[in-house]
Amino acid sequence: MNVIEVNNLSKGYGKVKALDSISFSVKRSELFGLIGPDGAGKTTLFRLLTTLINPDEGSATVDGLDIIKDYRKIRSRVGYMPGRFSLYPDLTVEENLAFFAAIFGVKVKDSYDLVAPIYKQIEPFRKRQAHNLSGGMKQKLALSCALIHHPSVLFLDEPTTGIDAVSRSELWDMLKNLKEKGITILVSTPYMDEAFLCDRIALCNEGRILGIDTPQGIIEQFDSKLFEVRADNMFALLEAARQVEGVAECYPFGQAHHLVADDNFNMYRFKEQLGTFSNLTITPTEPTIEDVFINLMKQ
Repeated sequence: MNVIEVNNLSKGYGKVKALDSISFSVKRSELFGLIGPDGAGKTTLFRLLTTLINPDEGSATVDGLDIIKDYRKIRSRVGYMPGRFSLYPDLTVEENLAFFAAIFGVKVKDSYDLVAPIYKQIEPFRKRQAHNLSGGMKQKLALSCALIHHPSVLFLDEPTTGIDAVSRSELWDMLKNLKEKGITILVSTPYMDEAFLCDRIALCNEGRILGIDTPQGIIEQFDSKLFEVRADNMFALLEAARQVEGVAECYPFGQAHHLVADDNFNMYRFKEQLGTFSNLTITPTEPTIEDVFINLMKQ
C-alpha cells in the first residue's frame, strides 16, 4: 500500500517554477530519499505534503488523505523536521519536548517509548537551552519533537546538513530503527553518498524528478563506458580531454576526472593526443549515483 501519492504536482513562486509536474509514490514503512542540490524543489515538496502551502496544479495524498481537503487530519498524523532548526532557542530541551507534546494533545510520558532511543542521548542536557546545543544535539531534539505524537509519516528536510560525520551516522541509524517500527519516512539530502541508506530514491533537479529506483537500480541505468583520468595539470587536462573525439563528457570527480566515452572512443588515440601531459593515467572505473545524476541532468 502506498502511503504517499503525488500526481503531477506543480508549484511556482512568480516566474520561478519550484516544482514542475512531479509524480511518485512511497510505500508503507519505506525509507524514501529525495536526492538533489539546493534549488531542486525538495523543501517546496515537503511544505506541500505537510499542508503548509497549496499546489498550483496536481494532487497528492498522505496516509490516504488529500493535502487540501484533509489538511487538519494530515497535520495530526505527520511529523515534520524542517531543514533549518525550528525549535524555540530560549526554551530548554525538556521544555521544547513538552511544548510540542502539548500542541498535539499528548503527554511526554505516553509517547516516551518512541523517542527514548533518541532523547536519551540528549537527556543529560535537558535543562540546557536549545540555542546552546551542538548541531547534532539540535537535530536529535528536533527529531524527538517531530516524533512525540507517534506520527505515521515522517518528513525530514536535509536532516544531516551542517552536522559532523558521527552525528550523521547516528541519525541514519535512528531512521533505520524508526522504519523498523512501521513509520514511513521521506528524507531529503544533497549528499549523494547517503542515497544507499534509503530503500528507494528519487533524483531531483530544478523542480523535476530525473529518475526513481533503488540506489543500485539507479546506478545500473548508467550504460556508457566510464574512465578515471589523472595527470599533473588537472585543469588543463579537463579542457584537453573534452576536445578528444569519442569523449562524451569529462568532469571533475574528487581527486580525478571522470570521462564518459561514446562509441567512437579510442584509448590509443586519447593517449596519443594527450601525450604531452606528465603522469597521464586513464583507467576504467565503476559509476556512482553522482555519475548517473550528472548524466541525467545533461540529458
